Amino acid sequence: MHTLMTALALPQFGLSTVFVIALISATLLPLGSEPVVFGLVKLNPDLFWQAIFVATAGNTVGGAISWWMGYGAELLYERLRHKRLEARALTWLARFGPKACLLSWLPGVGDPLCAVAGLLKLPFWSCVGYMAIGKFARYLTMTAALLWVFPGQFTP
Repeated sequence: MHTLMTALALPQFGLSTVFVIALISATLLPLGSEPVVFGLVKLNPDLFWQAIFVATAGNTVGGAISWWMGYGAELLYERLRHKRLEARALTWLARFGPKACLLSWLPGVGDPLCAVAGLLKLPFWSCVGYMAIGKFARYLTMTAALLWVFPGQFTP
């Protein structure tokens, strides 16, 4: 554990670790990246904004990967079944379009939401833009809240 914390304290490893963990946590794998962002910022307070932006970038790339997974699932489904899926959630998402990807930051439903956006073939770059906004707001809020709850020698 000490070795991991020492490596995380080094900025050259810390930011890349934050990126990878944030990317993986945005796929359908259950993993939270907020503790890693918080840990890096606690160990290196001067990396507050860099950590927020790197986590946002990694989580957005992970959301884009989920979008492509959903898009691929739709293509496969179309080949196998030759009809469209009809469900209340799909109808709701189709009605709100890419703006629904603002909710991609929500635990439990945010990551599958990105995949369903791809399944519905919603515009990729619009979805990625809304994902980035939602994920940035999440990391900024969560990290600032954790720093407020666990104060130390921190000045952003």
